[in-house]
Amino acid sequence: MKRVLVTGASGMLGSELMLRAPSGTTAIGTDLRADAPVDVPGIDLADESGVAALFASRGPFTGVIHGAAFTAVDLAEEKESEARRANEDAARVIATHCARLSIPLVVVSTDFVFDGAGTRPYREDDATRPLSAYGRTKLAGEKAAVAAHPNGTRIVRTQWLYGPRGKHFPGTILKLASERSELKVVHDQVGAPTSTLELAPALWDVLARGEAGIYHAACAGQASWYEFARATLELSGVKGVTVLPCSTAEFPRPAVRPRYSVLDCSRLAALRGRTLAPWRAALAQFIESQNS
Repeated sequence: MKRVLVTGASGMLGSELMLRAPSGTTAIGTDLRADAPVDVPGIDLADESGVAALFASRGPFTGVIHGAAFTAVDLAEEKESEARRANEDAARVIATHCARLSIPLVVVSTDFVFDGAGTRPYREDDATRPLSAYGRTKLAGEKAAVAAHPNGTRIVRTQWLYGPRGKHFPGTILKLASERSELKVVHDQVGAPTSTLELAPALWDVLARGEAGIYHAACAGQASWYEFARATLELSGVKGVTVLPCSTAEFPRPAVRPRYSVLDCSRLAALRGRTLAPWRAALAQFIESQNS
C-alpha cells in the first residue's frame, strides 16, 4: 500500500486530491484548519522540526503532493514575508525530507511566474518574470524545491482554479448574479479556467509516472474572465443578468496579474495520453456535479 502525504488538504485542490487518491494509495493529509477533513494535525510546514516529526510519526511516505500555499494574491503584496515562508521555505523543507528518503515530490505552482507579455501558450522552459509578490514567492518555491531534491521534484504549474470546495470565481459570479442585474467582468486577462476535478487526477499521475522537471496543467483552450463569467451563468441556467466586458484598469488590484498566461500542456498530455478536458466542458461537468 502506498502512503502519500498531501499538504493543504483542506483547500480547494487538496481536498479533491484526498478524495481522488488512486486505488492502492492511502492519502495522508495535513493542514492548519481545525475543521480540515484530514487525519494528521496541522503544522507549520516551514518548520524543520515539525516536518521531521510529521514524517517520523505518520510515515513512511512513498511520495508527497505539496499543495499548501499562501494563495491570497493581493494580500501577499503587503505580507510578502509571510507568503515567502509559506511558498518558498515550506517547499524547501518538504523537498529536503523527500530527498533524504529518495521519494517523489509534486509541488503545485502557478501561471503567475510569467509576466503575461507572451502571445502563445507558455512552455515549461519559457523565461519566468513574475509581476507580483505571490508570483515571486511561488517561483522561489519552485527553485528551492528543485535545488533541495533535483532528481525527485516535479513542478506542476496550473491556473484559474475552481472546484467543489472553497472560494472560487464561478461561485462568486453566481452569488453576484443573485444580487445584481448587471455585472462588469475583466476581458483583457486571458488564461484557462481549470477544474480541480480535472487537475487532481493529473497530479496523481505526475506523482506516479512523471519524471523530475516542470509540467503545465490546465484545462484545454482559453478564455477571458468575462467569457468565463458568461459561460458560468449560461451553463447554470441563469437568465436576466447582463455581463459587460471591462478592462483591468477599471478594476485596479494591489497585485499585478499577467494579461496572457495560457499554458502549453503538451508535456503532461504526452505523459497521460490525453489533455485535460476543454475548459467549457469541465465547467459544465462541475456545475452539473454541484446541482446533482
